Amino acid sequence: MSISRWTSILGFLLLPAIAQAAWAQRPAPHLGYVYPAGGRQGTTFRVTVGGQYLGGVEKAHLSGGGNRIKVIEKTQPLKPKEVAELRERIQKLRKEPKDAAVREEMAELRKKLDKFMKQRANPVLAETVMLEVTLTPDAEPGKRELRLSGRSGLSNPLVFQVGQLPEFREKESPDDWVPPDRNPPIPRMRPKSDAAGPEMDVTLPAVVNGQIMPGDVDRYRFAARKGQRLVVKVSARQLIPYLADAVPGWFQATAALADDQGKELAYDDDYRFHPDPVLFYKIPKDGRYVLEIKDALYRGREDFVYRVALGELPFVTGIFPRGGCAGRQVAVKLGGGNLAVSRMTVDLKGKIPGIIPLVVRNQELIANPVPFAVDTLPEGLELEPNDAPAGAQVIAPPIIVNGRIGRPGDADVFRFEGRAGQRIVAEVVARRLDSPLDSLLKLTDAAGRQLALSDDCEDLGDGLSTHHADSLIAAALPADGAYFLHLSDTQRHGGAAYSYRLRVGPPQPDFSLRVVPSGINVPAGASAILTVYALRKDGYAGEISLTLKDAPKGYTLSGARVPAGRDRVRLTLTIPPSAPKDPVALTLKGRATIRGRLSLRPVVPADDMMQAFIYRHLVPAETLMAAAAGPPWIGKVLSRLTRDKNDAGENPIKIPAGGTVEVPLPGPRGPLRDQIRLTLNEPPDGIAIREVSSSRNGLILLLSADAGKVKPGFEGNLIVDAFLERTPDPGDEKSAANKRRIPLGVLPAIPFEVVGRQ
Repeated sequence: MSISRWTSILGFLLLPAIAQAAWAQRPAPHLGYVYPAGGRQGTTFRVTVGGQYLGGVEKAHLSGGGNRIKVIEKTQPLKPKEVAELRERIQKLRKEPKDAAVREEMAELRKKLDKFMKQRANPVLAETVMLEVTLTPDAEPGKRELRLSGRSGLSNPLVFQVGQLPEFREKESPDDWVPPDRNPPIPRMRPKSDAAGPEMDVTLPAVVNGQIMPGDVDRYRFAARKGQRLVVKVSARQLIPYLADAVPGWFQATAALADDQGKELAYDDDYRFHPDPVLFYKIPKDGRYVLEIKDALYRGREDFVYRVALGELPFVTGIFPRGGCAGRQVAVKLGGGNLAVSRMTVDLKGKIPGIIPLVVRNQELIANPVPFAVDTLPEGLELEPNDAPAGAQVIAPPIIVNGRIGRPGDADVFRFEGRAGQRIVAEVVARRLDSPLDSLLKLTDAAGRQLALSDDCEDLGDGLSTHHADSLIAAALPADGAYFLHLSDTQRHGGAAYSYRLRVGPPQPDFSLRVVPSGINVPAGASAILTVYALRKDGYAGEISLTLKDAPKGYTLSGARVPAGRDRVRLTLTIPPSAPKDPVALTLKGRATIRGRLSLRPVVPADDMMQAFIYRHLVPAETLMAAAAGPPWIGKVLSRLTRDKNDAGENPIKIPAGGTVEVPLPGPRGPLRDQIRLTLNEPPDGIAIREVSSSRNGLILLLSADAGKVKPGFEGNLIVDAFLERTPDPGDEKSAANKRRIPLGVLPAIPFEVVGRQ
């Protein structure tokens, strides 16, 4: 065959690579805010979603059912040419007589130009999509997840709330904000009684929706009757937990209640340890009152979104106990306001260990959900007086004690018998169950000598917490005899709400799992990287296998296990060439054998998020979703490089420490094979590709293990990146030196194990 013929074929083969280069420049849509961030059952309304890369959005997805959503309109930032034309038109209008039509046109043009300047100041919020949302009358109230999808894939999730109350939206005020590049004055710190800014009339009960821009103070006026027990519940941080590009990384909402003369009656900038405020106020007389919402530092931008529920609403301030034993019925005392009952029975039959939401109703209205623990150990109650070792309450581990730090300065002391060398675990679960207790736990022997002390213990599974306030002690007892556990509040606070669950006994090895990211975008037939985090408990260090549960045909995991002793593993998900255009919800399960018994645990989807530019959190999501995004030819090319599982299976390849091993890969035949380049994606230190060579059937990876860096027994997965390497003009020496790599994606994960040399 002639050289020109081969060149023509090669050029044809590389045409998709050029398309891939263009696709690679198109990131998945990223959502910054949705406003309003919810709506009422049985209504149809419009919302605006702001973010980046929204031009290709075609559909919206709201979890939970009972909804219909249509994409109505998309708005993109002005292009430089359009901005120049706007400015030219404004200059021309300045020279014309200022009649009403000219003034109106100039005002409209300036508004567009100011909007562009704001978008340029916050590019992560510059694009918008308008949605029409219909919620059916039977749509389940509560928190949902909203995502957008389109040609470039699936977006991140945003919180969207389905409510039961009439909804109001703040009145639009004149857009008088000056963009940062125009040297605006710093907003002055206005007193809370400042009457500046329009007020909006609302009728109780209601939910009001608003956005805070720099210096904004939003006010809502309402009528109330004497004796009404008003509850004002603000949702702001819980709608958007972290703003990665903002300082300090969130919207700090404040709520103030005033009478008709402007006298402040109540104020809050948080509720206990929650950053969103809640106000409780008994109305002293009939009249009109004003609620004020603002940011504590008078900051603001489009993603400072809030929802405020106000009225005589049911609200739970505390429960006791905060958990119970699986398979039983538990009598629970309720504390709070506007509740129809003070006690309820929680049926835990059929419940598995974990934390479930406790839902309390007042007729049709649902109160704030409260976390409730489900465990399997025997349960008991703390008995007063037990403030000192002399009066310590005797317990027999293993046990979970339900107790309270019932007053400021209170301390609860428990006595148990132990043996020399016995391992004991004492864990407080309080803050993770919405208790305000900031526990301090101390272990002493019979002589009063301190053996262990714990204030705060980080729980990576508690992804939204910025203060891990629960305590954990794991210790080996030095001798036979009596031991004491002292439990108190670090701030010496206390009260009926300061309840806890104290687990005491031998280690209970267990684990929980998180998978990141919660949204996957990958071409049909190709693979995407997932990271699974194993949150190990009480020393469990065994292997954990992972599976897809009830997945559609063709969706497969590779490298689906967390090796023994490891807290994290990177694996891959491959979606089939026939994957549907709409995103698919997936469920992962983890299983392990612990002390001879099979343990099954869900793999909770999450996103690795940052707040204040430094702190990272695994923020839980409701659903793991995968979308086919990108040219399907990519999956076809990558599938030809995939090891046949019927031959290779999931058995790890054995890499000798200080040696090499060959891994055969089928590969595309013909000229395209010579354009394929393979590299390792974030390989473990000491594992490398020594060489990639061609064979009659495909390609051969020569993998090596550095004996000085990795030892026999080390396990994991190798992720291989695939590229097409293209020379713009093969006949030109200068062009040949400027080779261009076009990323294709990753191959299914290759499990490996480092072994000793034979």
